[in-house]
Parts: sequence; C-alpha cells; structure tokens
Amino acid sequence: MQFNIEINNQQVSAKRGETIKNVLDRFGIHVPTLCYLEGFTPTGGCRMCVVEIEGITGLVPACSHQVTEWMKIKTHSPRVLKARKTLVELLLASHPDDCLYCESSGNCGLQNLAMEMNIKERKYHGKKENIQIDNACPSIVRDPAKCVLCGRCIRVCDETVGVSAIDVIGRGSGSRIGTSYNKGLNIQNCVKCGQCIMVCPTGALTEKSGYQAVIDALHNPALFPVVQFSPTVPAAIAEDFGLKPSKDLLNLLRAALKAIGFRQIFDVSMAADLTIMEEAVEFLDRLNNHGKLPMITSCCPSWVRYVEEIKPQLLPNLSTTRSPQQIMGRLIKNYITSSAGQKAEDVFVVSVMPCTAKKYEANGDRMKDGSTRYVDAVLTTRELARIIRLMGIEFSGIEPEPADTAFGMRSSAGNLFGVSGGHLEGLLRTIQYISTGPDTNSIKISELRGLKNKKEARFKFGKQFIRVAAVNGLNNAKILMEEVAAGREDYQIIEVMACPYGCINGGGQKLNPDEKNLKSRMKALYDVDDEEMIKVAHKNPIITDLYDKFLAKPGSTQNKELLHVSRNIPEAQ
Repeated sequence: MQFNIEINNQQVSAKRGETIKNVLDRFGIHVPTLCYLEGFTPTGGCRMCVVEIEGITGLVPACSHQVTEWMKIKTHSPRVLKARKTLVELLLASHPDDCLYCESSGNCGLQNLAMEMNIKERKYHGKKENIQIDNACPSIVRDPAKCVLCGRCIRVCDETVGVSAIDVIGRGSGSRIGTSYNKGLNIQNCVKCGQCIMVCPTGALTEKSGYQAVIDALHNPALFPVVQFSPTVPAAIAEDFGLKPSKDLLNLLRAALKAIGFRQIFDVSMAADLTIMEEAVEFLDRLNNHGKLPMITSCCPSWVRYVEEIKPQLLPNLSTTRSPQQIMGRLIKNYITSSAGQKAEDVFVVSVMPCTAKKYEANGDRMKDGSTRYVDAVLTTRELARIIRLMGIEFSGIEPEPADTAFGMRSSAGNLFGVSGGHLEGLLRTIQYISTGPDTNSIKISELRGLKNKKEARFKFGKQFIRVAAVNGLNNAKILMEEVAAGREDYQIIEVMACPYGCINGGGQKLNPDEKNLKSRMKALYDVDDEEMIKVAHKNPIITDLYDKFLAKPGSTQNKELLHVSRNIPEAQ
C-alpha cells in the first residue's frame, strides 16, 4: 500500500513496512550511520541516523523506524544536526589520537563523520583505557581502543559467517566488543576470513600486515623475491586506481609487479589447474570405489579451519588436494626456482590474495618442508595497492607485460576459482574429459553462475549423472551440510567458499564493495573464460609438461605426497 509522507517540506510516496531510511535512500537523501548494514535487520544502535518527526518528542533512528501516513520528517534540522555532532564528539572523547598512522585513515567512518560535521577540536575528554591490542592471530589485528561499539562485526560473524567468534562482553559502561573470556581471536573459533574487517567502520579490525616484510625482502640483495597472485586480484585492484576491471589489467598488473622489484611473477590460476586435475581423479576414485561422498572442496582456508576445529565429522568429505596457494608455493620452492639455479632458502615467495585467511594458511604447518616455508609473506589486495602507490607506479604510465615465465600460462577454468561456482565449473569440465574423453571446451554451466548464495546443477558425463552444489557464506554452508547430514539433500560434489559470493568479496579486497563492484569483478573473470583459447585445465601445456617431467600421472603416489595433505580423521564413536 502506498501513501504520502512529507520529507523536508516535500511530498513523497512511501510503502507500508518501509523504514524511513529506505525512503530517504530511494529519493537520494543521505543520513549518516555507523551501525547500519545493508541486508541485515537494523538495530538503530549508533543513533547517528536520527531524524525529527512532527508530533514525536524525541529523535528517532531512520534505519529502524517505519513510516506511517502523513508523517512529517526533518532530516537535517538544527536539532538533528546538533544531536549527530554531539554523538560524534562523544565517540571521539575516548578515541585514540593516531589518525595520521592508523591503518584505516582515509577510509574511516568516524573520521569521515567528524569531517562532515566540521569537528575541529576535542570538546569532551573521556578516560582512555589502556586496552591491549590483540595481534596474536596471523590474519587479523583487533584494537579494542578504536571500537565504537557499532556491532557490525558481531552481526556479520554471527549471521553471515556463523561462528560467533566476537560478541559483547562485560556489562553497562564496562561493556565492550571482544572474544569469549577475552582470550583473543587466535584461540577462538575464528575462521580468519576477514569479513569483520570489511564492515568495521574504524581501525578496530584490520589485517595482519605483511607490508614491511615484503618491502624489506625487495631491498635485500641476498634474496630472490618472486610473487604469485590470485585471479581475483587484477579485477579488484582496478577499483583502487579508478580503472575498469578487464582482462587487459592482468598484463598491467604484471608490469607493476615487475616495476616493484619482483624477479619472477606467477599466476596462481596455473596451480588451480593442477588442483582441478588432482581433484578430478580424486573424485572419480571416490565415485567408482565407494569412497566418502559428497566430496567437498578444500581450497578455502576459512572453510577448512571450520571443519577441522568445529565440524571434524566432515573431514572424510574434504578433498585432500592442496589449495592453489599451497601448490604454487611448493612448486616455486622445490622445482621452478631450483631449476633456474636458485636455492630454496634464498627465494622469498610473496602471495597476493583477496583473502586474510590465506595469511593463516601460509603460517600453518602444512605450508613448510622442515624450516622452509612455501610462502614467506601474504599480501591482501589492499596491501598491494599501498605498495604500488609507495613505489610511485602509475598504471597509466606503464606498458602491459605478458607472462615472463611459462608458469604464467593458465586455463580460464583455473581463473574461475575467484567466483563462487567457478571452481566447480572448471572441475566438472575435466571430470567429463577424464571419464569420457570428448572435447569439453564448450561446457558452460549457467546454473553455477551468478551471485546467489547457493547454486546447484545436475551434470552428465558418460552414462552417469551427479548432483553438485556451490555455496558461499559460511553460515549458508553450515545449513547445507545439515541438510546433507539429515538426508534431505544428496550431492556428489559441493564447493564451499566462506566469504559471500566467493573470493571476489574476500576479506582482503577493497573495503565496502557494493553489488555493482562485485558484478564487475565477476564479469571480468567470466570474460576471460569467454575469450581465452584454453578453457580446461587438462589442455594447459604447462600442466601436461609438469606431469610428464616432474609429477607423474594425476593421483599418483608421488603426487599424494606433493600435492595432497593427510586429514586427521576422528575415529568413529
């Protein structure tokens, strides 16, 4: 039902059930907020979006108050502006004075509000508590002193990720956002995905930086610095420099990485092709020999940690194949650079990833041989953008550069790993080839594409049919696994990505993406699939050469040691 309301002396139409903020957004009227999150039930907790309504004594939050007929609203009256300014001044009263070197400076919601409201001095002086920074986690740094109690991180961790690693602790004026028993993120059920960083309006949650370690390595003449990057990085980093995501940016990124000082540059999509080959053989072995199904992908370290720490009963279902980052790092250290005359201990491998959980993965015991780590440092897309700026590199001033080694060659199937459903689509192409042998370049599985939280398809190879599903957002994965365990769903392969929509929206990407950004990143990956000549992992000549000269055949005993991990399967009770 539609009716009229008055906003700032103008008649506008509204619908029953809409909030005031819904109507304001539709008519382009901005009200500030710190706690509001699109897609979540509003709480009105921060009170920053308050408006004045004729006939109501107090100010009301626009995000949670529903419209009624003939309502008269003032969004920027003197009373409203004074209230908002006072709220910001009270938040600043006890906030740290480190904006010059805060990780979130320039992208801080509180800083932006202070500038918007022309706050030039500290009006109130609150007690500054000496709260210890939680930096033991290899992926995420938590600085409670910068927290404004907006609750965004709690809601994302609870409703989207579904692990509830963060919550309100304490009571009354002593309450703050923290972890259970205040023990820190590293020993909680945190899966290191970084989605809390993506919604934090201040510098209370940031990634554990690998920035300085990489800068030091680049300037150390005793080291041979090389870099591998995720297929989602070229698409996402374009936004940081005002460029449109496209296939051409891949070669511009290579040129930028070369100008930074990396000696060799590798595309992780090549290792994703290896992941596909090994997973395809692993799945067919399970299918034909009554192995544990559904087989669940294991490339997402947040999902793997969730299974290992919270749902160990799913360990038999996890693929044993290593993630592309693990495979690429190990190949670089054990094969590629050694064949070029470099010692493994002198090679400094940097990963550029869309994901903070990859920092956790690189720090794990499975990412080293003895004391030699496969990956020495992990940068997020955000961190790489900072280094590019530090080095004074302008994309408009450099020439695109093709792959400088044969190991930069990839199939478009490996490139699809960055979007939910893409990993599964690439895997099915090779499963069909290994099973039946036909040319599979034409396979395009539209049911597995798009930004849905869950996608499923029925896939035929030979005379067999299998059901497959791709799910993103860890809470959605939990729900799906419960359906499978209860026998209400029957799949043979399930792809899981912890972050909503996959790596295109990973915790290390540019902050505050909207649906338009995500669709642009997704399109950039699918455009590659449309345009590349090699669309399947098994036709990548580098993969064929690796198997012929170094790895033996897919699924071999040798490859079980090099490209797979052993799972500590709990004994049946």
